[in-house]
Amino acid sequence: MALHSDLTIGQYFERQAAADPERDFIVYPDRALRWSYSEFDHRVDQLAKGLLGIGIGKGDHVGIWARNVPDWLTFMFATAKIGAVLVTVNPVYKSHELAYVIKQSDMKALVIIDAFRDVDYIEILRGIVPEAATQERGHLDSAEFPKLKSLIYMGPEKHRGFYNVPELLILGENMPDEPLRELTASLHADDVINMQYTSGTTGFPKGVQLTSRNILNNGFYIGERQRFTAEDRLCLPAPLFHCFGCVLGVLAILTHGATLVMVESFDPVIVLAAVQKERCTALYGVPTMFIAELAHPMFDMFDLTSLRTGIMAGSPCPIETMKQVIDRMHASEITIAYGLTEASPVFTQTSTDDTMERRCETVGTAMPECEVRVVDPETGEDCPPNVPGELLCRGYNIMNGYYNMPEATANAIDSDGWLHSGDIGTIDEDGYYRITGRIKDMIIRGGENIYPREIEEFLYTMPGVEDAQVVGVPDAKYGEVVGAFVRRVAGSDITEGDVQEFARARMARYKAPKYVFFVDEYPMTASGKIQKFKLRDMAAEALGVGDVKVFASEADAKA
Repeated sequence: MALHSDLTIGQYFERQAAADPERDFIVYPDRALRWSYSEFDHRVDQLAKGLLGIGIGKGDHVGIWARNVPDWLTFMFATAKIGAVLVTVNPVYKSHELAYVIKQSDMKALVIIDAFRDVDYIEILRGIVPEAATQERGHLDSAEFPKLKSLIYMGPEKHRGFYNVPELLILGENMPDEPLRELTASLHADDVINMQYTSGTTGFPKGVQLTSRNILNNGFYIGERQRFTAEDRLCLPAPLFHCFGCVLGVLAILTHGATLVMVESFDPVIVLAAVQKERCTALYGVPTMFIAELAHPMFDMFDLTSLRTGIMAGSPCPIETMKQVIDRMHASEITIAYGLTEASPVFTQTSTDDTMERRCETVGTAMPECEVRVVDPETGEDCPPNVPGELLCRGYNIMNGYYNMPEATANAIDSDGWLHSGDIGTIDEDGYYRITGRIKDMIIRGGENIYPREIEEFLYTMPGVEDAQVVGVPDAKYGEVVGAFVRRVAGSDITEGDVQEFARARMARYKAPKYVFFVDEYPMTASGKIQKFKLRDMAAEALGVGDVKVFASEADAKA
C-alpha cells in the first residue's frame, strides 16, 4: 500500500481548493468569520507573495508566536507555499524561552500577536530585541539574534519596527502570481516544512523537523481512523502551535476536504456553543477539556446531537469521562490517539468501532504504514504479548531529526531508523497497545511535556539558590505538576513564594513550580546520584497525596 500523498502541503491545499472551492474550510463562529477553500486560498496567496516581497523564501525559518487567531492558519499555508519552515512557538512562553527558540532555530522572521494571558508579547520583544525600535524593517541587526531580520505583527495596528499583516497582503496583491506558482510547484514532500519545539526524550527543547510527507500523511490516517468525509465539521480548541492542532486537527480536515471550526482559546462555553451553532460532527481535546465542558452549569442548554467522533489525547482518559462523552455529548465514535512530536505525531489510535474498554484502557493499534514494536530496553529484543517494554516506531512519519542537534537525534533514532519513545507499554494478542509508564525523566502536566533539567538550570540563575532538583508531584487534575527541591545558599532566606514568582515572571506558567521544598541534602545512591524517585515520594507524603499513575501519552496533545 502506497502512502496517501507525495504532495507538499501547499500543493495539496491548492488541489482541494480547486476540487471544492465553495465549501467552508475555516469557521470562527464566535466572530462570524467564514472562509471557503477558495477564499482562504486567495488570502494565503497574497500573504505568501507578501512574504516573498520582504525577502522571506524557501528554507527560511519563520516563527509564529500566537494563540489560535485566524491568520495563524494563513501563515501556516503561506509559508508552506513558499517552502519556508514554520517554527511554532508555545503561546505561554516568556522571555527566557522565546530567546532560546529564536536563537536555536536560526529564526529569520517572527510573527506575533499582542498578548496572551499574562504574557505581553510586544513588551517582551522590545526587551530582548531593542534594536527593532530604531532599525529599518526587514533589516534588523540584532547582536543577540544575528539571523533575525524581520518582525511581523498579526493585526492591523502599527508597531515601530514591525510589518503588519494588512501591509503584507497589499504588497502581495501588487505582485505577479507566476513566481509563486512556479515556486510552489517546485517544492518537494520531503522538504522540512514545520518545526516544533519539544523536550523530546532528553534535554532542553529541541526543534523537531517535520516534512510535508510526515504530517500530511499522518493527518490523513488520523482522519481515516475517525471515518472523516467532506461532510465532517471538526470543532478544534487544541492549540495550533502543537501537533494536536496543526496535524490531528488542520491536516486531518484538509486531507478529507472537510471543515475546521476554530476556537481561539479554550473556554468550555465557547466550545459548546461552536458545536451547536456549526453542527459539528467531531470534537477534540485533552481529558481536562472534556471534563470542563461536561461539568459546566450551562452544559444542558446546548444541542450536541450532531457530534459523532473526535479525539481525546494527552493524558489517560478516565472511563467515567469517556462514558459521559459518549452518552451526554453523543460522540459515540470518539477515539484515543498516542504518539510523539518526533513521530508527526500519532503512531497508534483507536478506531470508531472499538469497545469502551479498549478506548479507555489502550491507545489503539498501529497506524497504517507505521511499524511499532515493544522491546526490552536492556536487550533490544521484542517483548512477548502483555510484557512491558519500550515503544519504538519506524516509518514515513519519523522526523527529519532535531535541528542542529545531531547527537540528540542519534540518541532518539537508532541506526535502523527506529524512534525510541522513552515510554513503557505493552501490546496484547490483538495488537492493542497500552502505555504503562516511562523511561524518560519527564513531567507531563495535563498533556504539557516538561523536562526537569530545563527548570533546574533556570533555577540555578536565581540569587539564593545553591542547588535545585525538579520532579513530578502527583496531582488529581493534571496527573502531575512541578515540584522543586531547593538547597539555599548559606544565609539566604528565600521563600517558596520567591521561587515561584521568579519562575512565573520568566518562564511559561505551567513550568513554574507549584510546590517548593527546601532541603539541606538530597537522597543519594552509593555512587552519588540523586534518587529522584525518593524526592517524588517525599513530596507525595508531605502533601498527603497518593501516587497518581503516570502515562506519557504526548499524542502529542498539549492543552
